[in-house]
Amino acid sequence: MPARKYSERLCVLYRTYNRREFVHPDPLEFLYHYDNLNDREIVGLVASSLAYGSVLQILKSVSTVLERIRSPYEFLCNASPEELLETFKDFKYRFTTGNELAWMLYGVKKVLERYGSLGSCFSQAFKDEHENVLPALSAFVRELSSVFDSKPRSLLPSPDAGSACKRLNLFLRWMVRCDEVDPGGWNTVPPSKLIIPLDIHMHRISLQLGLTKRKQADLRAAVEITSAFKGIEPGDPVRYDFSLTRLGIRDDLTPDTFIRDCTKNILVH
Repeated sequence: MPARKYSERLCVLYRTYNRREFVHPDPLEFLYHYDNLNDREIVGLVASSLAYGSVLQILKSVSTVLERIRSPYEFLCNASPEELLETFKDFKYRFTTGNELAWMLYGVKKVLERYGSLGSCFSQAFKDEHENVLPALSAFVRELSSVFDSKPRSLLPSPDAGSACKRLNLFLRWMVRCDEVDPGGWNTVPPSKLIIPLDIHMHRISLQLGLTKRKQADLRAAVEITSAFKGIEPGDPVRYDFSLTRLGIRDDLTPDTFIRDCTKNILVH
């Protein structure tokens, strides 16, 4: 498998950076403030849904939302559509409007009423025989989107449309994996079924490492890259996602430096 030849450098990267001290700035940090899983999964969905653009602006926008729903599970259980629309009427983050955010949260409320939690909704759609989480993710998105009708729903892309669903796969990584960085909680879904959260930065690194040949950062590329990482970690193919996304964020290591080190390692061996 293409990734196997980089296993040594990836393991070093993981041991170095997969620590809580390196999380900031990352929307994942908001999840650490919520011990209750029912709250944490709602916070995770909000934080991941807004995880596009400048990281500092992401943190600001997520903070703005969470300040208005201080106890997320309790708040949504008691909120009406009108209250949600009023609460977020002045919210705006890039192309996400307060109206769209309010409808997504109302979709969460309807899921809570039907399943009790977001985790229970996802778990009921997930089957052990599924090759990965994508069928369950499609069903999960349909449930959350049921209230939208013809309204815009860019916060909830579906794998059915070929989207890499980077933000939703990021959410699943946070909720399914459990280590020093990812808080976990969804114990019914095995990490082996996760798909890499693919954005343009991860796609560029993967292209340079030969983990994919696809020129677009689409769903097929995400599946291909995940398959390559399974060559190293069959039970946890997104294990290196957090560490790799530190490249370019931290001053002490760049993507080009890491890739050059990987190439050196291959030449030496």
